[in-house]
Amino acid sequence: MTISPHRITGASGIQLAADIGGTPGNPPVILLHGGGQTRHAWSRAFGELVDAGHHVIAYDARGHGQSDWSAEGDYSTDALVADLRAVIATLSRPPALVGASMGGITSLVALGESDTAMATSLVLVDVAPRIERAGVAKIRAFMRANPDGFADLDAAADAVAAYNPSRPRPKDPSGLMKNLRHGDDGRLYWHWDPKMVADTAEEHVAYLEAFEERMRTAARNVRVPSLLVRGSLSDVVSDAGVDEFRNLIPAAETVAIAGAGHMVAGDRNDAFNQAVIDFLRRHSS
Repeated sequence: MTISPHRITGASGIQLAADIGGTPGNPPVILLHGGGQTRHAWSRAFGELVDAGHHVIAYDARGHGQSDWSAEGDYSTDALVADLRAVIATLSRPPALVGASMGGITSLVALGESDTAMATSLVLVDVAPRIERAGVAKIRAFMRANPDGFADLDAAADAVAAYNPSRPRPKDPSGLMKNLRHGDDGRLYWHWDPKMVADTAEEHVAYLEAFEERMRTAARNVRVPSLLVRGSLSDVVSDAGVDEFRNLIPAAETVAIAGAGHMVAGDRNDAFNQAVIDFLRRHSS
């Protein structure tokens, strides 16, 4: 499989790093990663989607990975939606959208607030209009930790293992380098802009309470086939969150991936890929 690295111009001139694979004439799929991740979070899903006959685009969100950081610190959902629209504009036909966590929020809002048929289908990965506060607080605590970086790769791997103790610590942590950058001081830092989590916990909770209603409104306007993939061990999407999602999009499908937490694709990649590819096979054209 050939993966072509690209730069796509997003909103306000932001340059987005993207991997593109598959035949351009095939049904397109855009993969949007979660907060604190990069496009490499989809590495195995990317290959299997290409093998299943899709034209696949995975890009680093602004402030993440090899994409530009916003000089104004604008990492709002509106900015992320504008970037997604710019990526879609490079395609000759509407894509399927597959978004994890932050990427799912971006996809849902973009689609639900659009006046045009901008996508053929929607897959939300462990995110829904109702977001459990404890899970969000855990993610934010991880992203705000270690502001002084890490002395070496093993220290970074220890931090990941502490965040997700149910996932075996890799014997070779070198793969983490896709999520790390070298600072001028020689230390390793996560490959995201710390400004993304600069608000206080209180400010973030107040923001979520208002934003959840925006997501509910967007969900009510979704008219394309939709799937919610939830980790059975998730602390971000609860049973109540799934039930509410079903009420908002009655025709939507849901699937729980056994043994997976919030990082569904990483925890149970095999089951995740099977669920998503089966859904897209039935609803992507």
